[in-house]
Amino acid sequence: MLNIRDLKIDPASLGKPLLLVEVRPYSEYKDGKAVEGIAGYRYDVCLAAHRLEKLGVKIAGPQLMESPEDGAVEVEFSGLEVSAYQKRFKEEYGPVMFTAKAAGIKPVNGARKAT
Repeated sequence: MLNIRDLKIDPASLGKPLLLVEVRPYSEYKDGKAVEGIAGYRYDVCLAAHRLEKLGVKIAGPQLMESPEDGAVEVEFSGLEVSAYQKRFKEEYGPVMFTAKAAGIKPVNGARKAT
């Protein structure tokens, strides 16, 4: 049987521009509990081609960019992978959700990097 988690989404289908609106740390989880420390950062972007829907892109390791002070900053990702998943609640499945990870991020028009 085909599993939705096995399907990979072409990152080009996200459209352009990708607008960074927030950066926040995330923790790694082991046995359902957060491991102490920061595993990486989640870069929340608005997808202009999809009515400004948000997508969080996780990048393990140190912070590469800061949250924009005003509005949004156009960015591009290296090694971007997007996939879908669906949580199961008792006997029924919830809505299809999307997850993304990347190897790196950089500003398109000279936005600030993390200090």
